Amino acid sequence: MPLTLSTIGDRSPAPARRPSQQALFLRGFLKHPVMVGSVVPSSQRLIRQMLSRVDWAKTKLFVEYGPGVGTFCQPILDRLAPDATLIAIDTNPDFIDHLRDEIRDSRFIAHLGSAADVQAIIAEHGFESADYVLSGLPFSTLPSGVGEAIATATHDVLRPGGAFLVYQFRARVRDFLAPDFKRIDHGFEWWNVPPAHLFWAWKD
Repeated sequence: MPLTLSTIGDRSPAPARRPSQQALFLRGFLKHPVMVGSVVPSSQRLIRQMLSRVDWAKTKLFVEYGPGVGTFCQPILDRLAPDATLIAIDTNPDFIDHLRDEIRDSRFIAHLGSAADVQAIIAEHGFESADYVLSGLPFSTLPSGVGEAIATATHDVLRPGGAFLVYQFRARVRDFLAPDFKRIDHGFEWWNVPPAHLFWAWKD
């Protein structure tokens, strides 16, 4: 059978499939276990409880550290006002590329960078302060000094009355928050794998 454009085209390889969210999350954990707290994304119950204390009517800028595959991103966007912004900061370029491909919302910005540089990052996008900052970064396994630097940078970037929302599998994260935040509320969510401690650290 003679070769034609159609038969040649039939032999072209199929386009590569993008990895699933679960596969991407697991790959991110295996590549950067120090920066990803779990191999399983957060449960819907944890998300609802963690976001329950946010005053959405007064929120213009919400920042998330370590968004991973975006488990919290859409629930946050669903609650944000039309003129508000969500900036998600991650050091993993695979996660950032995934979020930029998957979330097509003009209120959403995926930024490749470090949470410790949050002040410079939000300034780059035209903001002076944040109303709320959310983090699932595993503070207890971060390199020495990084957790403390992130807590201080977050306190500095928050407006008065704003809060640092942190979910962790160990309660030790309070030790990182206490030097900068004097009022810290604590909760616990059993319906998560593994069960998680929830903290709301307020900037009074």
